[in-house]
Amino acid sequence: MRRANGDWFALKKHDGLRMPVFSSNEEAIQARIFNVEILVYRPALLDERALDDLAASNNEQPAYFWLVRPGCPTLKRGDVLTHAELSNICRR
Repeated sequence: MRRANGDWFALKKHDGLRMPVFSSNEEAIQARIFNVEILVYRPALLDERALDDLAASNNEQPAYFWLVRPGCPTLKRGDVLTHAELSNICRR
């Protein structure tokens, strides 16, 4: 999820930030409906360029990706992925 100014949405957790990743555009839109805090964000394609941008912008806390389980619009169920793990998934 990304805002018009280029900011990415991330959930703050005790161990750092987690950026939600969805299996489809429809899943991301459904999550927007259920989560008021992401209404100003729009689904964005997560390609290699975006992954590189996210890796370069993270300089203070560790950032992880949160692979949201399909059918869970509340963002509570998912799996934590590192940058390297998500990069491998995207390249397949």
